[in-house]
Amino acid sequence: MSQILSKVFQSMNTAVFDRLDDNSYQLLTQPPVWLGQFCEKELKIGESIQFKDMFPFLDCFLEEADEFWDCKVDAAHRSGPWVDFTPNGEEIPLEAMALWQDGKALLVLQDLGDEYYNEVVRLQGFRDGALSQELLEQEIASQTKQIRRREEEIAMKLLSAAGHRDHETAAHVRRIGLYAEVIAQALNWDDASTADIRIAAPMHDIGKIGIPDRVLLKPGKLTEEEFEEMKQHSAIGADMLSGTNIPLLKMASEIAMCHHEKWDGTGYPAGLSGKDIPSSARITTIVDVYDALVHKRVYKEASSEDSALKIMQQMVGKHFDPDLYQVFLANLPKIREIKETYAEPVDD
Repeated sequence: MSQILSKVFQSMNTAVFDRLDDNSYQLLTQPPVWLGQFCEKELKIGESIQFKDMFPFLDCFLEEADEFWDCKVDAAHRSGPWVDFTPNGEEIPLEAMALWQDGKALLVLQDLGDEYYNEVVRLQGFRDGALSQELLEQEIASQTKQIRRREEEIAMKLLSAAGHRDHETAAHVRRIGLYAEVIAQALNWDDASTADIRIAAPMHDIGKIGIPDRVLLKPGKLTEEEFEEMKQHSAIGADMLSGTNIPLLKMASEIAMCHHEKWDGTGYPAGLSGKDIPSSARITTIVDVYDALVHKRVYKEASSEDSALKIMQQMVGKHFDPDLYQVFLANLPKIREIKETYAEPVDD
């Protein structure tokens, strides 16, 4: 090997060896200082070295290198970095490379020096950053769940106060939210919006808290004037929940306002039709009618599910969004499971 090339390898803290046999290697370049520390003797170009037990990791790599050299292909095979310790305890990062060049089996050993430690620091920084990001995302997810639980608890407490006036049960409002969540999931809503409708849909009738008892609690049929007064609960509820940028309450407000609108435009309070009615309200309308039909109320007995579905089918295209009703039917097993899980309490 030329003197110039040998000096280049020396400047790179690299030593090049020619394999003489399975155990011996001849040094072809100026020996770097670090190599002498491992050998504990002065080395010269042309000297033969046996690496056995000098570098434990290298012993393993040389087994791979022998298979590589036997293939006699002009290519290179790297060991990857490792760290060894000199007899006096100095830590040195090394890398080996097996080469087949011009019919010779060559072994290259290099001290990776500061470049190795800089890379370790860089990779550790990436790792720490990734771990920090993962921990941050976990904390955000945990905090989001806690916020959702608090929001839901507040909503349920608020609805409980309203329920004392119109006798709506806690099970009923819980079911409405869970039914609506099932439909939203089937429509591939994002997680935040799906959680919002689970909490917002139960608040659809919250405006009834503003209706006088003489109307709200009247046992018989309402007069035309009383019905007009009852219809104000939509606007009252929407007003109670409006004036905020919180997505959950904005959705609850639109549901409160629009859950009595009908697909054909004959509903109230604004006579909206089709997709001018917010989808959250169209979903709530369907699940609210279903739950009202299949459960007993002070003014009626519970209908069987078959009877309820026959009634609801007649409302498709008039009261209900036809497409959303099909989604409702497709998810009826989940709806039914919720109905059974959150059944009305049995009277003693």
